[in-house]
Amino acid sequence: MHKRNAIRLIAGSALLVGAAGLISACSKDKPAFRNIDITGADYAKDFSLTDQNGQLRSLKDFRGKVVILFFGYTQCPDVCPTTMAELAEVKKALGKDGDKLQVLFVTVDPERDTPQVLKGYMTNFDPSFLALRPTPDKLAEVAKDYKVYYKRVDGKTPTSYTMDHSAGSYVYDPQGNLRLYYRYGSGTQALVSDIELLLRA
Repeated sequence: MHKRNAIRLIAGSALLVGAAGLISACSKDKPAFRNIDITGADYAKDFSLTDQNGQLRSLKDFRGKVVILFFGYTQCPDVCPTTMAELAEVKKALGKDGDKLQVLFVTVDPERDTPQVLKGYMTNFDPSFLALRPTPDKLAEVAKDYKVYYKRVDGKTPTSYTMDHSAGSYVYDPQGNLRLYYRYGSGTQALVSDIELLLRA
């Protein structure tokens, strides 16, 4: 009787170990990202927008690099400068791999964010960062494609308005595939870790 129970126990343990092995084998195929994994999402797949230097850009221009795309505007008082400063920190933290990161800033305020204004703004954070400036009609189209919210909030004067907008960033792997959503306030270390995973994949 004891022998039979012992055999059952050993067999049960073997099944558990086997199952654990299968689980760990599956998890090895999928990276353990610290930000929100949106791999396979059917939106935010690409864009065709002009940068601050007048050059038409799309994701294929940045193949071989991890791309982070953020929607904001230069007169934003807090979220935008904080995010851009964090992304500059992320690039530095990557060391020699920092050259394999491309940050893209899409303005939701093309009326005030002229190419000259955008050039100065990008330089404040990192000269390699690029700003993309859609026309108002194109902005509405891209925002819809990217599920991005933006709305003009009138100020005391016609030019003192602010823009409410989504605060997260999209992260693409070096092959141009959408992989992650980086929420505002998630911290730079988590993003550095995820970018390193994407570069090694």
